[in-house]
Amino acid sequence: MGKKINPLGFRLGTNQNHRSLWFAQPKSYSRDLQEDEKIRDCIKNYVQKNRRISSGFEGIAHIEIQKKIDLIQVIIHIGFPNLLIEGRTRGIYELQTDVKKGFHSVNRRLNIAITRVTKPYGQPNILAEYIALQLKNRVSFRKAMKRAIELTEQADTKGIQVQIGGRIDGKEIARVEWVREGRVPPTNHSG
Repeated sequence: MGKKINPLGFRLGTNQNHRSLWFAQPKSYSRDLQEDEKIRDCIKNYVQKNRRISSGFEGIAHIEIQKKIDLIQVIIHIGFPNLLIEGRTRGIYELQTDVKKGFHSVNRRLNIAITRVTKPYGQPNILAEYIALQLKNRVSFRKAMKRAIELTEQADTKGIQVQIGGRIDGKEIARVEWVREGRVPPTNHSG
């Protein structure tokens, strides 16, 4: 029987980094983990509310959280920062106050930095968001998959497999459609 494993956990340490960097005592570990989740949810909600263009597109690749004794450093890796923030410093300040309301930290400072992802369509989260937006806008699923593959080729990706499942085009019977382009090895653990 095949065993299922989380792909992010499988690649940690070899060719991907951890999304959270901090240490905690065993008693407070779950509380800190919930705090991380609250921070991520708060940031995603802020981005959804304060987008410049009201499309369904966030463009967040991932959110990295580093905790020290007196500081919480949050780095938001975003594909399209111009969709989010007009006045960069004002937007970051509003985001910091919004996140501080979400969780209670007495002795810690919160520092938020936004970094731009150089090739946003090379990130799977952003690409999945793009495909979902296309499907919401009633674009044919084949066109959406083809366009996603073209965008990843522009991002110099070696290979991609796109899979869409469910009641495609409103049909009564659910099915799965997929397209593969380039090299997609079953496991890539070498880095």
